[in-house]
Amino acid sequence: MSKYMNDLFITSQTFAFLLDPLSHEFMRRALMISALVGGVCGLLSCYMTLKGWALMGDAVSHAVMPGVVVAYALGLPFSLGAFVFGVGSVALIGFVKQKSRVKEDTIIGLVFTGFFALGLVLVSKIKSNIDLMHILFGSPLGISDSDVHQTILICLIVVLVLIIYRRDLMLYCFDPTHARSIGINTGLLHYLLLSVLSLAAVAGLQTVGIILVVAMLITPGATAYLLTDRFDRMTFIAVISSIISSVLGVYISYWFDIETGGSIVLVQTTLFLLAFLFAPRYGILKINNLN
Repeated sequence: MSKYMNDLFITSQTFAFLLDPLSHEFMRRALMISALVGGVCGLLSCYMTLKGWALMGDAVSHAVMPGVVVAYALGLPFSLGAFVFGVGSVALIGFVKQKSRVKEDTIIGLVFTGFFALGLVLVSKIKSNIDLMHILFGSPLGISDSDVHQTILICLIVVLVLIIYRRDLMLYCFDPTHARSIGINTGLLHYLLLSVLSLAAVAGLQTVGIILVVAMLITPGATAYLLTDRFDRMTFIAVISSIISSVLGVYISYWFDIETGGSIVLVQTTLFLLAFLFAPRYGILKINNLN
């Protein structure tokens, strides 16, 4: 009987431990937004991984910073300014690549550091209530109602685009030459994918900020890529792992009073390391050959 009562006490304590954060409105909102953004970024990360666009994701995520600052200063939605500068950075990369002999990875590095530096200068000179730490590292625990609505709208747009163009984008990422040979407009897909990347980076600003948003756009897809060879399974694993990482990261940040964005990314990185070590086929410590 005492063992039963002890187990019941432990169970009740565990539930209280898990449910206590949900008693706060800011935690419920943070969990919802983090899970939503995590799922969307996880879905997009599959295309980013197959395309090898980790550096491009880093460029776009850093390039949106001056757009956020300008939008706040002008009283416009931050997502509008961030999107304009994100797409603008991509267009600038393409223009310089066409007009010079400099390699693309070098151009990407030049553009995203230049835009990021511009954002830092604007923050220091434009009189506003912008919190630099909020931009750099995100703040899902303090997200406003307007930002919630903007983030939900952005996530819906990204998901709809990826669903509508799913087959074309998948073929473009796997084999752009074949896609072009069968009449698919790969130029359109190129800029469409970069546009949703910019939108996803804007959404990720609310959870992990500019510095770490690239992790949400790359890590889930990289983790899933180690676990399966099928794209459908890859997207499912990436989305689920990203949502779990986001929710668990918010919980850990609450329990241990640490930075939320960093907590989310650390959980994602831990899942990647586990896949890297123990993935059935591609893990370095694989114990069987099952897919």
